[in-house]
Amino acid sequence: MPKIHELLNFDGVIETDSGAYQILQYGDVEVQPKEIIRFQEELGSDIAVILDIPTGQEVSKKYAKWTVDETLRRADDALKLISARDTLWVGPVQVGMYPDLVAYSAAQMAKKDFSVYALGSPTPVMQQYRYDTLVDMIMAAKQNLPPHKPLHLFGAGHPMMFALAVALGCDIFDSASYALFARNGRYMTTQGTAKIEDMEYFPCNCPVCHNKTPNDLRKLLLMERERFLAAHNLHTCHSELQTVKQAIVDGRLWELVESRSRSHPALQLGFQRLLKYAELLEPNTPVYKKKGPFVIDPDSLNRPEVLRYEKSLLERYSPPAHVKNVALIPEYYMKPFQENPEQGSFLSKLEQRSDLHICSYGLVFGVVPQELLDVYPLSQTEDALTPTPVTMHRATTLILSYLKAANYSLCMIVTSEPWQMRIAKFIKAKKPKHLKMKIIKTNEDEKRKVPAQILRELRTRKRRQRIS
Repeated sequence: MPKIHELLNFDGVIETDSGAYQILQYGDVEVQPKEIIRFQEELGSDIAVILDIPTGQEVSKKYAKWTVDETLRRADDALKLISARDTLWVGPVQVGMYPDLVAYSAAQMAKKDFSVYALGSPTPVMQQYRYDTLVDMIMAAKQNLPPHKPLHLFGAGHPMMFALAVALGCDIFDSASYALFARNGRYMTTQGTAKIEDMEYFPCNCPVCHNKTPNDLRKLLLMERERFLAAHNLHTCHSELQTVKQAIVDGRLWELVESRSRSHPALQLGFQRLLKYAELLEPNTPVYKKKGPFVIDPDSLNRPEVLRYEKSLLERYSPPAHVKNVALIPEYYMKPFQENPEQGSFLSKLEQRSDLHICSYGLVFGVVPQELLDVYPLSQTEDALTPTPVTMHRATTLILSYLKAANYSLCMIVTSEPWQMRIAKFIKAKKPKHLKMKIIKTNEDEKRKVPAQILRELRTRKRRQRIS
């Protein structure tokens, strides 16, 4: 039998499927699991899939459990038959509308020595744009599979959801959607799908669309139109995957997922569901990235880098033990950190005091001790947050948690805007009983006077202590 690389005249990686999707579509295939294994080995596939039993959707839990157990049985049989050790064999995880079965299927399949694992039967969910359900499926599987082995997402072929799937931990995709959509006159974009008869302009400049208009396409014969659309759709899929990979290199995958989620309500639901798993994503998020995070809105506060800092500040950081006074200064008074000579002179007057700990405070990170200002992602983060009840409540909670964990005697909080004053008053009302509070009200024009006000307060407190 000719090898598949020769048949396709392609020397890259080739993955072959087993025919299980045909079982999902038509109910059965006229071939045995062992025949599929031998066939793929003889073809010389680089990545091959055993013949599993896909669960599908809208099935009883009893039937779903049977598909899981039968696939696990076939996986054991397949591992005994496999002889081509240079082929990466895929162990499918069966899914459906039962997250507990997904988790069970993944946990049992993880015990078997496959090179790649795959999430089976998600195609109907993706066809219906039920991306929130898809997130639950992927996370149920990921939490029970080895993190060092790739996860394949069967049937993932729309570029609008690639970034979301990759953020959840999917590594490989396959789909014929680019051709199936073309057959139905549908034009893929990263924002969704358009019908060619409704279009006046092409929002794409790929080699296929360049210097063409939808009207030109409508004049073509049906077969030529289908070929045109298939080529464009494939270009769009490839381009989006390249965009995702570059976002990973830049450390901007989260930003890309947020951006794509705003292009369609179904994606926004999927992104909102992803936020519920943010703490699970944090351990595998790099400690340092090439570029700083963007915090666009309150949803961005759930990104792993922010959650990591919140946890680390309370669990792994302790303020200087001998310092009993802290000054909380608005973060923009202390930006852009080391790049601003004025900030150096501003802080130097306070840094000379060995009895004073300087911290900044803001809506994103709550409290940032001065000695941590340049630690990633603190000074590298750019945000567009505005003081809303949600963001102010969160910042206040973070500041209070820090002050309760620290051992300060005096806290001086500088305010220059109404929302900062509201935060300061709330903290003063809820602070630990042993902590003395002083609110120093100022404005941007009086910024240079802040160090003198803080030092004056320290001297006043010291005199009172001597008198008492």
